[in-house]
Amino acid sequence: MIVVMKPEATKEQIRHAVERVQEMGLKAILLEGTNRNVIAVIGDKRETAQEILAAIPGVERAVPILAPYKIASLEVKRERTTIPLGSGVIGGRRVAVIAGPCSVESRAQLLEVAHAVKEAGALGLRGGAFKPRTNPYSFQGLGRTGLEYLAEAREATGLAVVTEVLSPEQVELVAEFTDVLQVGARNMQNFHLLREVGKVQKPVLLKRGFAATLEEFLLAAEYILTQGNAHVVLCERGIRTFEDHTRNTLSLSMVPTLNERSHLPVAVDPSQGTGKSSLVIPMSRAAVAVGADALLIEVHPDPERALTDGAQSINIPQFQLLMKALRPIAQAIGREL
Repeated sequence: MIVVMKPEATKEQIRHAVERVQEMGLKAILLEGTNRNVIAVIGDKRETAQEILAAIPGVERAVPILAPYKIASLEVKRERTTIPLGSGVIGGRRVAVIAGPCSVESRAQLLEVAHAVKEAGALGLRGGAFKPRTNPYSFQGLGRTGLEYLAEAREATGLAVVTEVLSPEQVELVAEFTDVLQVGARNMQNFHLLREVGKVQKPVLLKRGFAATLEEFLLAAEYILTQGNAHVVLCERGIRTFEDHTRNTLSLSMVPTLNERSHLPVAVDPSQGTGKSSLVIPMSRAAVAVGADALLIEVHPDPERALTDGAQSINIPQFQLLMKALRPIAQAIGREL
């Protein structure tokens, strides 16, 4: 259920409404909007509470939410959510581009890429300090040293840092160095981790699982939102199907469908989504055209020698071409890059 406050409701009336919800043994999450505030009510007594909540001073109406994902639903919040990212936002008029190597391999490698993608127009720097690998003998990342390199690159360029957190125990450490916490596809339903990143007041980029449905994806986001963290970016990164011409099948129809169901911004990762560097530019163009708010692009100075996922990484000149190719598409749909 949601409690919609009147536009003229005072702070005292909003506070009182939140307290009344809590007195009834329900959880209240305040969602602040430009024109009015909404209180998401979570618990098992919502039906009996509706009439009581509707009578509270300053309340316009109390409305049941039919979707299983309550806070992420467009029924709860009609305004699109925008999330800070460096000098810009994710979810605004500008399509935010987050670029960098799949893995942080060295200080020199990271700084070279960071300066190059910044100059080309990126807002964020991606790079894995901790890498979840299918093969236990593969490169697992530099750990804390990688986080320190990322922080140094942020100081040098002003780019916001996006990096993955693998376990609840890592959340505090990763949050110390990063601007956006990434939850990878393998952890989309690691509910303990989702709750922990929800407690940290930093944006979370949540990647869709390999075989997750739209509803499962939004319910995973709900775990984060229920902890009080409203800054969640949904990232389509491809799913596993019977097709074998790409590493994954990048389901771009997920972008407009999510926009029909949720107020949360949507990102696309065409690097992970296809597994082929030759497809990154065309699928990035398509992602912008269907309404993606952000792109995650893997960029490496020498993909042939990359320690992880070189086959899906583009080099610096290719990234520069990508940014030029995206600008007219963004302009054609009323956005900018």
